[in-house]
Amino acid sequence: MTPIFFIKRPIFAICIAILMVLVGGICIFLLPVAQFPEVTPPQVQITSGYPGASSQVVSDIITTPIEEQVNGVENMMYMSSNSTNNGASSITISFNIGTDLDMAAVDVQNRVDQAMAVMPDIVQRAGISVTKQSTTMLAIVSLFSNSNTYDSVFMGNYADIHLYDELKRVPGVGSITIFGLKEYAMRVWLDPLKMSKMGISPEMISSAISKQNIQIVAGQVGSLPLNNPTAHTIQLSAKGRLADVDEFESIIIRSEGGAIVRLRDIARVELGAQTYDSNSTLNGNPSTSMGIYQLPGANALTVTAGVKAAMKRLSKNFPTDLKYQMTFDTSEFVRISLIELVVTLLEAI
Repeated sequence: MTPIFFIKRPIFAICIAILMVLVGGICIFLLPVAQFPEVTPPQVQITSGYPGASSQVVSDIITTPIEEQVNGVENMMYMSSNSTNNGASSITISFNIGTDLDMAAVDVQNRVDQAMAVMPDIVQRAGISVTKQSTTMLAIVSLFSNSNTYDSVFMGNYADIHLYDELKRVPGVGSITIFGLKEYAMRVWLDPLKMSKMGISPEMISSAISKQNIQIVAGQVGSLPLNNPTAHTIQLSAKGRLADVDEFESIIIRSEGGAIVRLRDIARVELGAQTYDSNSTLNGNPSTSMGIYQLPGANALTVTAGVKAAMKRLSKNFPTDLKYQMTFDTSEFVRISLIELVVTLLEAI
């Protein structure tokens, strides 16, 4: 169609121009707002853990069976995996661009369920997580203490317990990664000399801890059927999971001839972190950082505003001397770019 056609039909040309302006104005509010366009393939991540296992054991027992089941899922391009010495397994599946990420996550979850049957009991109890992975990091929020009142173990667990779920509920937030999270764990330091004198093996200690640190159902008193029914039914509760150092130290390892050997007699027990593989600081002070990832198609400015509002609200309940700072924020670049775009448009008009 040549320009002469529109020159001879000015009313038609004006209508086309007005239509394009209207369509463009509507599309402005539908377009995603982010620092960079979505050019990477959609991804689904599978995470699980086997506490105390080496990277080779994790790879053989967890990662490989899951990969065998997931391989060939619909629209899959490729997948990568990572098994670490702290017992963590991570598998990332990349799909063809344009794939419905919700359906892809469901397909992957169905295949992971098939692999659960061959997993160790401890892995089945902990569960295997399948999540939609966003590749666009929106911001990083860091917790710190100016007076070194808290260490990175405390701050990481505080973020995991009190902040993680709240921030995940912010509209547009896809996932959150707590970098270098050191989850609380009861650490048992065995004394080999005392164990040798008493004839106690590490397997005996592990078995005693597993059997005595368990949640059980005690049942009821007065429940049917009874020969002489009672007027009341009493629900019994028994001591379940151990909660502090003293309770772990009191675990009975062996009892023979009236002599009781407790865990405190052959080991030192302390509350610490599962691993100490990483460390985080901010301006020389211990800290912990949370990476905020936005959902594909979400508005970066709106999501960041929601995260800031949530942190402002949650910070009111922070312990004394615990503070936060947004150390990385891509929405600032987006905001400036949009302002410059509007200025350029006005100058053109």
